[in-house]
This record gives sequence, C-alpha cells and structure tokens, in this order.
Amino acid sequence: MYINFWYPLVRTQDLGAAPAKVTVLGQNLVVFRDSQGRAHCLANTCTHRGGNLAGGKVHGDCIACPYHGWQFNGAGECVKIPSLGPVDGVKGGKIPGRTRIDAYPVQEKYGIVFAFLGDLPEAERPPIYEIPEYGQDGWRANEVMILDVDYNYERSIENGLDPAHNEFVHPTHGFSGEKDSYAVKPYDVVDNPLGCHFWMTFDSPALQDATMNKVRNFDGDLKAGAGHYGPNCLQTWIHMTPTNWMHQYFFEAPVTESKTRIFFVNMRNCLLDPAHDAKIHERNLVIAKQDIVVLTPLDPVVTPKDMTHEVMMPADRTVVRYRQLMKEWEAKGWRIDAEKVAATRTSTAYAIPSPGRRLHKGWVLDAVPTTVAPAAARQAAE
Repeated sequence: MYINFWYPLVRTQDLGAAPAKVTVLGQNLVVFRDSQGRAHCLANTCTHRGGNLAGGKVHGDCIACPYHGWQFNGAGECVKIPSLGPVDGVKGGKIPGRTRIDAYPVQEKYGIVFAFLGDLPEAERPPIYEIPEYGQDGWRANEVMILDVDYNYERSIENGLDPAHNEFVHPTHGFSGEKDSYAVKPYDVVDNPLGCHFWMTFDSPALQDATMNKVRNFDGDLKAGAGHYGPNCLQTWIHMTPTNWMHQYFFEAPVTESKTRIFFVNMRNCLLDPAHDAKIHERNLVIAKQDIVVLTPLDPVVTPKDMTHEVMMPADRTVVRYRQLMKEWEAKGWRIDAEKVAATRTSTAYAIPSPGRRLHKGWVLDAVPTTVAPAAARQAAE
C-alpha cells in the first residue's frame, strides 16, 4: 500500500450530514461535510485521548469528538476544547498547536469523494485520473458501483492487466480453453504518465444475452485494452465493434492488505437509453463475481516481493511492468510498512502523513511507517 496518491473514500451521494468512518491504507479516516456542503477528510483519531471522531457530530464547519467534545475544522486544527472554557483572549486557555490532526486534500469527481493521502505539496501531486468520456455527448455513465472484496488491491489491478485470464474466467470472453488453437496474441506495453497500457484483439464468441448481443452484431474480433494509473486505478476499454464501445474505470481503495473497496465507473457509447442502465449494471456484476471467485483464494494474499516466487509468461508483460513501477514508488519511500504497522498497532496510533507535516512540527500521532528501499533502488528512482 502506497501513500502520495488519490484514493476514493465514499460516493458523493452517500456522504450526507453525518460523518463517515472510512478505512484506507489500513488507517481510519473521518469524512464529513461542513456548513457549506464541502467535504473534508481527517485522520480519525482525536489527539486528546484517542477518541473516534467519526462517532461524533458535525458542528458548523467542525467535527466534534464524542469523548470530550474537542472540535476540529477541515484543516485539522483544533478550534475548541470545552474543558478550557471560552477562549476569547480573557477566559479559558490557549489551544496548543500540537492538538492538530492530519487533514487531506479532497476533491469530488465522477460521483466519488477522493482524498490525496500523502504529504506531497500541491505542485507535486499527481492529478486524479481523467476519464475523457465523462460528461461528453454520446456517452452515458452508470451510477457508481461499489464492490467490497476480500483480496489485495494489487491482485485486483493485476487481474485487469492480465489478458490471459479472460479465456478461462469469463465464459463470454472466450471459449474456456476448449480451442486447441488458443494463445494470447503478441501485444506491446506502452508507458503513460504514472502507468502503462496495452491493446489487443480477442477471439470472442457471440453474446447470448439478447440486449448485449445488439452491440456485438459484428463478425470481427473483439478489440480490448487495459491500463493502470498509479497503484490503484485500473482502466479497461472494450470495443465490441468498431463503433460500439464500453470504457470502464476502477478506482480502488486498499482497506487493508486483504480487503479492497472498488469504485467502478462504467461508460458506454451504445444502449444510451437510461432504461438499459439496470441491464448493464447486472452484466458488469456477473463478470465481477467471476473474477471474485478466482481472486479471493489466491495464495499468498499479497503479491510476492519479487518475481522469482512466480513463473511469469509473455502474456504477463503488463503485470511485470506494473510491478516495476511499484518498485519505483517504493524506492521513493511511499510504500507503507504493513508488517511494522501490524506489529505495533495496539500500542501506537498512526496517521498517514499529510501536507501539513511539511509546514508544522510537533505532531501527536506518529506518521505511518514506510519501507526503506535499498540505496541503489532509491537512486534509480531519482
């Protein structure tokens, strides 16, 4: 799991007046809206006595801890400690700066509330992945689908980057390995900012579903591609015919090393009538469940630390490139040391370091530990 990337927290429609507790990168966060409806994301642990902020109430522009009523604004600053009495320059006591908690940049896009979980200054942060079709004429987006799965997010992303699994996992994508002539066709991996992608053609059967067969009325091969952006954003592009396309985007939130919450945005330029939304949703869910059946029991849960513990094939070249990029981000010191966190979790409250840590000293919560890459790997990344 990596800091310094954008992660989905909740759907826009699901964040109302009450605060929400969200776990991402193994750390608890609180998400709330202020009096103007703006979303904010803070570390969930109160710096007083470890209170669960998400269990409190929103007061105007602040979240109040349910334990002793301490109030924190959207910037993570403590602005009220009730036990001190009124703080007006005469009565009460001064609120120490160390009471602050980590606050993370937030954006709402595609019907999703995202937070940048890391300490990079704004000029150095990568943007949220841009869906080029979103809001464009001739395209329709399904309502954001949420999938909670019991497997590691890297395994999930790699599955989408793997053209060989379709033949065996998805009956409508191939012939279940029954054709002796089956082979993954050669393809090229193309690097793009913060990721890579590929395109290739698939020998795919006619679709049996009457509605979906309307968009696959074509005798040629199905053309499809997949790519990733950062460690946790997957794109798949499915061209059923030269003109009928579905482009799919998966924004994945690693809850823990073994649990992932996936926010799925499906775009299509065919079957544009809203009456088809339910059928498209149903079809996507069927395919997702086919992947879930295969990915849930993978052993080990987390991808191996090096590729000598797996036998890779030419069809895996996009997966290999994804892992190489992950090593580069680890070399920057962005990979969370999950083993250390697990070993100390009951005695230490951690927070994902926020941009505020570059501006202020004296934080109560320890920054979540990250792995230290070998010097050679660090130099290569730089």
